[in-house]
Amino acid sequence: GGYSVELCGGAHLKNTAQVGSFKIVSENGVAAGVRRIEALTGEGALLHYQAQEDEVRTLAQMVKTSPDKLVARVEQLLAEQKELSKELEKLKAKMAGGAADEMLSKKVDINGVAVLAAEVKDMDANAMRTLGDQLKNKLGSGVIVLAGAAGGKVSLMAMATDDVVKKGAHAGNIIKAAAAVCGGGGGGRPNMAQAGGKDASKIADALEKAKEIIAEQMK
Repeated sequence: GGYSVELCGGAHLKNTAQVGSFKIVSENGVAAGVRRIEALTGEGALLHYQAQEDEVRTLAQMVKTSPDKLVARVEQLLAEQKELSKELEKLKAKMAGGAADEMLSKKVDINGVAVLAAEVKDMDANAMRTLGDQLKNKLGSGVIVLAGAAGGKVSLMAMATDDVVKKGAHAGNIIKAAAAVCGGGGGGRPNMAQAGGKDASKIADALEKAKEIIAEQMK
């Protein structure tokens, strides 16, 4: 049918019966129109099956079930993990709400605009955005700039209410300048922007830079 199929039976085997057990372990392309199949045979195939069985037994012990119920147990654990993740996000949002009330007391006035520029601890970009939305709603009018480090990465975010955007505020330009101080970059829309950075030791300087840019925009 137009295919060429060869199984070595010369240099390595007297006849194909010596192959015994035959387990394909990989298949890939090596050239145009050419596929390469690799397999284990004989004792090698048996050892492969034994190793896989040992792994299944070990995994079953780790999740406290029997090998024949391993798939069902893993599905159960994944479902539980999904629920726990949802609960964790709810708790983070609740904590962020409490943090928002405390942080609002630190807002300052820059050329007639309320500005809250603050460092947050152990928040990834998603949690920071959630906190930013809560702060924006509570602030009513103004600019919010948040920065923090989590997992070795620096995240920065800026938000501006619509009335302040009309006066000249641009969150994208604010965050771009602030991120540069931390050795990063980013940007976004006039009312919301996010960025990343590399140097967490420069977060305080980045927030001060953000205030400088806001002051220039609000002249």
